[in-house]
Amino acid sequence: MRHSIDIKMAGQALEQTEKVLIMIHGRGGSAEDILGMSAYLNVGDYALIAPQADNHSWYPYSFMAPVQDNEPWLSSAINVIEQAVALVLSKGIKAENIHFFGFSQGACLVLEYLARHAKRYGGAVAIIGGLIGEEINRNNYTGDFAQTPIFIGTSNPDFHVPVERVKDTVAILEEMKANVKLSVYQNFGHSINQEEIDIANQFVFL
Repeated sequence: MRHSIDIKMAGQALEQTEKVLIMIHGRGGSAEDILGMSAYLNVGDYALIAPQADNHSWYPYSFMAPVQDNEPWLSSAINVIEQAVALVLSKGIKAENIHFFGFSQGACLVLEYLARHAKRYGGAVAIIGGLIGEEINRNNYTGDFAQTPIFIGTSNPDFHVPVERVKDTVAILEEMKANVKLSVYQNFGHSINQEEIDIANQFVFL
């Protein structure tokens, strides 16, 4: 089972803007849901791209399950992001003007994609997510973020994403020269809060 390439577009036309935001929804969510978040972000002049997962899930098990348990869905989901990025680059938009936003399962995917393809991007926001696998396989991650701003917000505790995995993720991204900002909210729950939106706008969507 592999994901079909089903990409929803909103905002500015790719041919008429220099900035792009790729938005990855969470488990049970939809491209339309995550595109709705853009109303709260400073992205009025961006093209918005949101792939849709088949059956509203990018991979079947926890992001901390053994990687092979989530295959071939996980590799297919990462390929969907690769194709979205390739589409943007084919329009002449530079990588440093590509931004990412992911929530929950989508945040895990955004972080995993970025760490596997580190370079200077416009920036990324990952709300409640971490690098994928039962153990983090550092060998999967190469490149240099060249101070790409990455904001990670999470709740502690979170039923799906242990804060220890989030902190391990931050350490690896910083090692790869990302400019990471982490905010941990005590007992906030599995959702997005106003402060996270404010930080995203001040730190990433300038």
